[in-house]
Amino acid sequence: MPKNKGAGKSLVRASLAIHEPPIGTSTIPGGLIRTFAFDFNPAQLTIGRRANWTVTPTAANRDGAMPEFMGSEPREMSVEIFLDSSDQPTSNEVLKKVQALLDCCGVTAKSKDADQPSPPWVIFQWGSFKTARFTAYVSSVDASYTLFGTSGMPLRAACQLRLHEIPGDPMGQNPTSGALTAQRVHRVVAGDSLQSLAWREYGDATVWRAIAEANGIDDPSVLASGTELLLPAPQEVGR
Repeated sequence: MPKNKGAGKSLVRASLAIHEPPIGTSTIPGGLIRTFAFDFNPAQLTIGRRANWTVTPTAANRDGAMPEFMGSEPREMSVEIFLDSSDQPTSNEVLKKVQALLDCCGVTAKSKDADQPSPPWVIFQWGSFKTARFTAYVSSVDASYTLFGTSGMPLRAACQLRLHEIPGDPMGQNPTSGALTAQRVHRVVAGDSLQSLAWREYGDATVWRAIAEANGIDDPSVLASGTELLLPAPQEVGR
């Protein structure tokens, strides 16, 4: 499968932001563990949601009872991630990337140390496709290896992921789309600092610590260009 090299920098890549689960009862993901950039954008993905209704038959109404709405379930999404390093026969990139996805179904060390064991929380992102952007957990990962090097190293794999939405604070949602628009990811460019980002996003440079805590940054002076930072919702920064 050829890589989309022709689109150059104008091509918006899909990615999966993998975060520590929050500590306590917060609905905001914890520090960023890594950003999993897709080698290829998905050819298709499936999003579903269910509304629960129940019907209680009664002898007085033999033609059918009135259904009763019992609530809505969170969104679910399945997406296939295609990985290919066949142009580098000695590379172990496919092996490492599949392991990173499998780790999304395992407990993180930080959550275990905090006595709140939990797998990572993730956010799928693909440009302006807001319907597909929501905080979720990975319920399953199925990896199919389809090409191997002479040493047995996998060089190509297709990974099927199933994500389940983790409902957040309704105040952080856009009522027209249901997407969590109060959070967003910023890619660091030259000249950025946590203080300047805090001023730009929240109008207060002194709240830079909220960005640092959300991304697990210990040294705010080290901010490499290209790093992706989760910017917390304004109401979380206010707290």
